[in-house]
Amino acid sequence: MTGLHATVILAISADGKIADAVRSPARFGSANDKAHLEQQVAASDAVLFGNGTLQAYGTTMRVISPELLKQRELQGKPPQPVQIVCSRLPQFDPNLRFFQQPVPRWLLTGQDSRHTALPSSYPMTNSKFDRIIYAKTTGGEIDWIDAFPQLASLGIKHLAILGGGKLVASVLAAGLVDELWLTVCPLILGGADAPTAVEGKGFLADLAPKLELVAVKQVGQEVFLHYRVDRTEAQRYSETRV
Repeated sequence: MTGLHATVILAISADGKIADAVRSPARFGSANDKAHLEQQVAASDAVLFGNGTLQAYGTTMRVISPELLKQRELQGKPPQPVQIVCSRLPQFDPNLRFFQQPVPRWLLTGQDSRHTALPSSYPMTNSKFDRIIYAKTTGGEIDWIDAFPQLASLGIKHLAILGGGKLVASVLAAGLVDELWLTVCPLILGGADAPTAVEGKGFLADLAPKLELVAVKQVGQEVFLHYRVDRTEAQRYSETRV
């Protein structure tokens, strides 16, 4: 559809949560999970995550492993994939460590943010980004049908999506997710207010995205699940907005 392959990579609790009820940074994955995430990031041209995820962690996952850096070099890729922050309005804390990390930074925001007046207490940090991409919005949210072709035209062929749940839900609803990697971690978080891997309004059962289980691997106490999204169903559920 767009020439862009999108992979969602998330660590979840055994009950499907990606953070606790107070939305603390989710650091419950093991060293094996962190290594797996770095491998997925290293295989990508760009990493996409929401402003909420950036605020929670303050940093992003970059490639550190010498082997993975060498692998990217042999593939003719720059050392680090592009880090793309998705935010409807360009309001950020310029003191976040993310803005000091040695990575290329892009901002994906809505076209309406060009002319939106923002409170002075929230700094505009457009100058912190190497590139700003303006996408159409639908109901105040990013229109991924418009955004993905723009990313593809800028050389992004493989996109890793790292959350949060609202971002994953909206891209799924647009029918643009190709794969999911879920690491199931051995803990129960619970809580009605704890965020899940896919948030939003949800899908009706007969319109829900269908998955094909590609691989299951247990490492220690964690289970790594690899799913492929059934793209033949994409048109049906892409018309259902979450």
